[in-house]
Amino acid sequence: MLISGIQDAGSEAYCFRIRVFHVIPKDAILKEKRGGVCMFQDKVAVVTGGAGGIGKCIAEEFEKRGAKVCVIDKTPNEYFTGDLSEEETLRRFVKKVTADHGKVDYLIHNAPPLMKGIDECSYEEFNYALRVGVTAPFYLTKLFLPYFAPGAAIVNISSSRDRMSQPQTESYTAAKGGISALTHGLAVSLAGRVRVNSISPGWIDTGFRVYSGPDAVQQPAGRVGNPLDIANMVLYLCSDQAGFITGENICIDGGMTRQMIYHGDFGWNLTPDPEG
Repeated sequence: MLISGIQDAGSEAYCFRIRVFHVIPKDAILKEKRGGVCMFQDKVAVVTGGAGGIGKCIAEEFEKRGAKVCVIDKTPNEYFTGDLSEEETLRRFVKKVTADHGKVDYLIHNAPPLMKGIDECSYEEFNYALRVGVTAPFYLTKLFLPYFAPGAAIVNISSSRDRMSQPQTESYTAAKGGISALTHGLAVSLAGRVRVNSISPGWIDTGFRVYSGPDAVQQPAGRVGNPLDIANMVLYLCSDQAGFITGENICIDGGMTRQMIYHGDFGWNLTPDPEG
């Protein structure tokens, strides 16, 4: 919230602007109610790649609202450590989740694939990126099918790179394009059983760093994103408030992919690399 005004100080007047940030405590979040009960209380949320970055933020936001969160990540964590590229690991993870909870309400496919480009990426590395970024989301969904609770939702974390690219990022871009397409495929196949949507983040600083200058100004939203920008949309898409949304992709990138950028227009300038 931004408060503006004029403070009278004798013969001089001072203009002021104060930005106020609202920090919502966990107890207050648990009081968010739908029909008298917190909408996420005792729900089971599965988050892949949930040990750090955006995934960790998503997991924490579910936990604050009373959900039981099951994380799988290569990075050691409190629930399950394993490589999503391995079929047996996926089977063991599903077996543990279903033994512990007997159901799944929300499945968040967040684990990031390898990013390497055509100059350096090997055949095995490219396929590894696809196994983590596309095959694992497909196969985990398949394995969890008998266990989805009524009103279940899947949210796939794609990327704005599913529609635009930088050089030497083909493995990542292909995987993100794949999970975006998988989203509408699953939404149709699972119609009436599970809603399936995807989010395409742009520049998200997982350390919550606040940027100034060109890094911020270039964004139509005026800032670089942070993990809560993504986690909040995940919560919405999993809630009953989003009950009429499925098969959709929502790009959260501060408006960057909507900008037309041409050298010499509106302050945009390109200085060519003399070597290249």
